[in-house]
Amino acid sequence: MAVLKVRFLGLLMSETDLLLYKGVKKYSTPSSRIMATEIQENGSFGSSGTRAIGLKNMKEDDADTSVSYDVPANLDCEEPLPIVLSQYEDFHTIDWQRDLARDRLRHKFIKKKNRESMTSCITGLVDAGSGWICVLFVGLTAVNIVRFILNTVYMHYVLFGGNGVKQETYTVLLFNDSTFLFVLKCLHFHGVVAGLVDISTRWMSDLKEGVCPDAFWFDREHCCWSANDTLFYGDKCNAWHTWPELFGHYSEDGLAYFVEYVFYTCWALGLAGLAAIFVRVFAPYACGSGIPEIKCMLSGFVIHGYLGKWTLIIKTIGLVLAAASGLSLGKEGPMVHLTCCIGNILSYLFPKYGKNEAKKREILSASAAAGVSVAFGAPIGGVLFSLEEASYYFPLKTLWRSFFCALIAGLILKFINPFGTDQTSLFAVDYPMRWSYIELIPFISLGIFGGVIGTIFIKCNICWCRFRKSSTLGDYPIAEVLSITFITALLSFPNEYTRKSSSSLISHLFNRCGPEEMSALCKYREVIGVTNSTSDISFGSLMNGTIWKLVLSLIFKIVITIFTFGMKVPSGLFVPSLAIGAIGGRLVGITMEWLALDYRDAWWWGIYCEPGKVCVQPGLYAMVGAAAVLGGVTRMTVSLVVIMFELTGSLEFIVPTMAAVMFAKWIGDAFDRRGIYDAHIALNGYPFLDNKEEFTLNSVAADVMRPRPGDMPLRVISQEGMTVGDIEELLRLTDHNGFPIVVSEDSPNLIGYVTRRDLSLAISTARKNQEGIVTDSLVYFSSNAPVDPEGPGRPVPLRLRKLLDLAPISITDQTPMETVIDIFRKLGLRQLLVTHMGKLLGIVTKKDVLVHIKELENEDTSTMLFI
Repeated sequence: MAVLKVRFLGLLMSETDLLLYKGVKKYSTPSSRIMATEIQENGSFGSSGTRAIGLKNMKEDDADTSVSYDVPANLDCEEPLPIVLSQYEDFHTIDWQRDLARDRLRHKFIKKKNRESMTSCITGLVDAGSGWICVLFVGLTAVNIVRFILNTVYMHYVLFGGNGVKQETYTVLLFNDSTFLFVLKCLHFHGVVAGLVDISTRWMSDLKEGVCPDAFWFDREHCCWSANDTLFYGDKCNAWHTWPELFGHYSEDGLAYFVEYVFYTCWALGLAGLAAIFVRVFAPYACGSGIPEIKCMLSGFVIHGYLGKWTLIIKTIGLVLAAASGLSLGKEGPMVHLTCCIGNILSYLFPKYGKNEAKKREILSASAAAGVSVAFGAPIGGVLFSLEEASYYFPLKTLWRSFFCALIAGLILKFINPFGTDQTSLFAVDYPMRWSYIELIPFISLGIFGGVIGTIFIKCNICWCRFRKSSTLGDYPIAEVLSITFITALLSFPNEYTRKSSSSLISHLFNRCGPEEMSALCKYREVIGVTNSTSDISFGSLMNGTIWKLVLSLIFKIVITIFTFGMKVPSGLFVPSLAIGAIGGRLVGITMEWLALDYRDAWWWGIYCEPGKVCVQPGLYAMVGAAAVLGGVTRMTVSLVVIMFELTGSLEFIVPTMAAVMFAKWIGDAFDRRGIYDAHIALNGYPFLDNKEEFTLNSVAADVMRPRPGDMPLRVISQEGMTVGDIEELLRLTDHNGFPIVVSEDSPNLIGYVTRRDLSLAISTARKNQEGIVTDSLVYFSSNAPVDPEGPGRPVPLRLRKLLDLAPISITDQTPMETVIDIFRKLGLRQLLVTHMGKLLGIVTKKDVLVHIKELENEDTSTMLFI
């Protein structure tokens, strides 16, 4: 019965936890090159020529490492060592090789047990499928529940909307008990995070301009849907009241304009200020987009609390408030951070991932893919984004799970029909005409424009953020947010294109000019509808005002986004970049249409366009321009093109988009190869070694290793002869992450490597639990260490050989730095030991490599965080 109970617990517990339950002691080692540990039938830990791996990480909320130990008596004549239950320290990197080795060991243990009984076989199947189950939960949780609510509203309008009694039925049905319960069920299965962001943002954003008196919880669109006159044009809707109308002032005069202006500005300040206060007080990590930090964490960097529950809650609330305030930011980029928070929290349901940082990053990679998938309705683009931009370690297994996670999100988006059009494309377009080869010239020009704008944006934004960090402005983040918000509201309200939210503006600029289009962008099309000929169009007089508004909007968007991105509120960059590019692209499209109309008889145009026809679609140029600027800012290529295709649903125009994105990257890389996220990583000093960057260095390992000439000698530990007090003094005087083990100080031949964390825990626990361990006790790391005191009155020796990594990866002092960098990137190491003819010379850490690269590029190294 006891055996059955232990095997059943294996369904829910990691291998280390299972052994702890059985009273088995596991020993910690940093080695990734270990032999399989044998589990003896009586529950003891076989150690003949083998070493085991201790538990490395715990959930943040369970960081207490006090554990009571039941020490077995038959441990191969060696004193028992403590199970390691410590976390990685903050701002340190994980040991990929050690964590992956622990997972391999756990697999071997489960595989051995699978042959014993059906229960063990089921345990193995559950463990094998836990990764798929976890990403399934992430995909379900990340889906936008309130997009489903929007769809419910739309369907209720179709079934019950209209006039009279039906309108009342519609209103009551939306909030009766059955609908409420149905929404709760969807809330349970599909998640709340992105949905709360979406619907709350739309409602709060519309509050800046007015309110729906009959149902204050409706945003403007749904208020007008529920009205008796369900069709409305432009800005006119009887059910929706502007703030002057709410106070009984219905005339459109200067007073009404002033009241609208004041309410718009006050709402913007209130929403943005509240977002900044929430971030400042409750979760400082909730600011920004989060993508630079996610990239670092996926590369193995540890930032405690960055993916915690408080960050998830506050960033969700703050993102709603900041986006609704009208600031030039997007909510789609931070969705990657939110979904990674969800993935991190859900991973603790599965010890295989929750207690293994390397394995957890497989879930986080899939979560990043789900974030883009639910934000843009682009599942394939989400997978490619995770592969190209976010993830550092992306094996084929992670690709499958990311694909599955995005698939679940995409299926649910299709099922809930979020936009009421049976499409999951956020900016779906339907252009009736095809593009011609002669248009490749303006498409490439848009690519050049995107690369230049992206470079200018990155340089200016980094300069501003650096000034913020180095000046007193950084001490007053709320005041900065309020100041930028006030300027944004003050300048954006007079212009109809900047007053819109970025998503609405993009959708408006992507639209083609149809017969019923009332937009000022399409006023000149009214002549076509009357005369059915292009010869009677007076293009310039009808478009001058609109063009000037677009030009001013372009300049304003570029400048204000530079100051907005990086403030202490949740903020994304995807949608503002798309908006900037869409404005520029629409201007180019209007220019091309003017050329097509003015030079309709030219031979170079007549080949592709029939006389009397309009063959240029300005909305297409807006779409290509949006992709070009986003590519210039982020330097994404393949994933960006696929995201744009899924955003718009237009397969026909992939080639123009590819051309623009490619030229945007070439032009941007000509100035600086780093995108905005890599630039912010460097600004914050995160130890990120880009696995896609190529380095050409003329140095060798001896030029980078420590100690350097003039430094103190390298701190090492002899395998014999040092006492517990000597090692404790070494730990007290240094802050190194680990120490090489050598034969002796006179003979520095390398024996192995021990981590600081394991050594400290082993000594402290031995002092508490092992009788006779005192300050003068000799510490042995050799295999022939004595078990008993060497003489009468001598203290009991402490044997710590099981802590050693006996096969540390080492290089010679003449190894080229290009090879050293490749080893760090491909193996995920924290340090390399440098030897010469087998004798230890020094050590090279990841930080040493990064500092060396920065020094060669004449960059500041003082901001580099320790690892």
